[in-house]
Amino acid sequence: MSNRCAGRTSASVCPTTTSPRSPRRLPATPSSVVRPDCRPGGERMSPVAGPFRGSIMDNALLEIGLPAVLIGFASLALMVHKELGPFAGLNGAGRWLLTGVFGMGFIAFGIKMAVAFAIERLPEQTIAPLLERSVVAWQRAESDGSFFNPAPVRQVHYVWQALPERAPEPAANPGNPAKVALGKRLFNETKLSGDGTLSCASCHDLYSHAGADALPTALGIDDQRGPRNTPTVWNAALMSRLFWDGRAASLEEQAAGPILNPLEMGMPTPAEAERRLRLEASYRQDFARAFGDDAPISFERIAQAIAAYERTLITPDTPYDRFVRGDTSALKPAQLRGMALFESLGCVLCHRGPSFSDAGLVGGESAFRIFPANETPYEKQYDLLLDGKPGVWRIASLRNVALTGPWLHNGSVDKLEEVVRIMASAQLGRSGKLHAWLNDDRQLGRADRSPISDDEVADLVAFLEALSSDSLLRGQRRQTPAAGTS
Repeated sequence: MSNRCAGRTSASVCPTTTSPRSPRRLPATPSSVVRPDCRPGGERMSPVAGPFRGSIMDNALLEIGLPAVLIGFASLALMVHKELGPFAGLNGAGRWLLTGVFGMGFIAFGIKMAVAFAIERLPEQTIAPLLERSVVAWQRAESDGSFFNPAPVRQVHYVWQALPERAPEPAANPGNPAKVALGKRLFNETKLSGDGTLSCASCHDLYSHAGADALPTALGIDDQRGPRNTPTVWNAALMSRLFWDGRAASLEEQAAGPILNPLEMGMPTPAEAERRLRLEASYRQDFARAFGDDAPISFERIAQAIAAYERTLITPDTPYDRFVRGDTSALKPAQLRGMALFESLGCVLCHRGPSFSDAGLVGGESAFRIFPANETPYEKQYDLLLDGKPGVWRIASLRNVALTGPWLHNGSVDKLEEVVRIMASAQLGRSGKLHAWLNDDRQLGRADRSPISDDEVADLVAFLEALSSDSLLRGQRRQTPAAGTS
């Protein structure tokens, strides 16, 4: 789960004395982490560490290869100078020339050894700096060497970023006020559903439910229940992939999908959507203003107008954004602790950038993750698997996440605290089921890692609540009846 180095305590737990196939117990994560990338005393750590640095090949090259080359060449030189040289009647220069000729094998081996050593070290010197991230706590904790045992190196800190106030517009669909107004009208238009009862806003209630619907999974035409939880449309314009499976790469592509989906709005064909809108003179006028005089109503332009409107749905008005922009009083103590934990536990490895998702337009490297990535007792409890196997999902944005429950792809979890526990277990391995390299056994094995504490969960939830938009919170309060009223 997108002031340092002060007050950090350390704690370590020795590995359990078990057989090589038994789980190892990792050092406990300090609960008072303030600087996510430091050991006590300020020693900085890097995730590019452990068995992948200073490897066996390095040691073999230095401890065996170099002495072998030196001893072999010295023996050859001695043999040439003491026996072969005098026998052939060679002087000093001739003897050294003969030594060089016979020693070409040693020279070639030495060159090969130098090349192999350079290749072995190349990832550390060139690739490793690109991979340096803020380190998850279990890679930095005090260790006896049974697991990873990272070495201190230069650290690149995670950079917290505020949300842009405007979304970028594609060259093929530039926005204008008339197009945005048309898109808003179409977003709320029930004529775009097969039976004329649903609109985009039916499942994406902008203020009552923060752009979602507060249901476990979407409810479509004829009361059909869809298989996925409804994502919010707020800040969708800042995502590079859309839908849970990431099948849409643009808002235009996303906007067209639900209209034609038989489980959602159920419009039979694009032509039928066009026909219904052409029947109204006001729509013909609105399309002309948005796209140019006498612009025909087309399904492509319907999607473009909705996308133009959705690009205006941005929420940079959160306590987190105010804090990042310089208001040091914007976050409460619990939220600050949660912010530090969010980095130190490794949440930022998937939920980074201003969108708090690697699927965002800014800062993302891979939009998808396997979920659940580690064995977890929550798999069966919340039906997290697909056909008995982990699925591959687009990384969800955590913007306004506290307002968009129930959560996860199937909407099976109705408490944000439980979502935090599930993600810590399934994605960060905080469940005793983590498969990792064990140094002392030189093999993969299971490493026990205790679940995050209730205090850590509370602080993380407090931080996630700091990602909630003030305007959406006000909208929800306006929609919530006062106590004792109906």
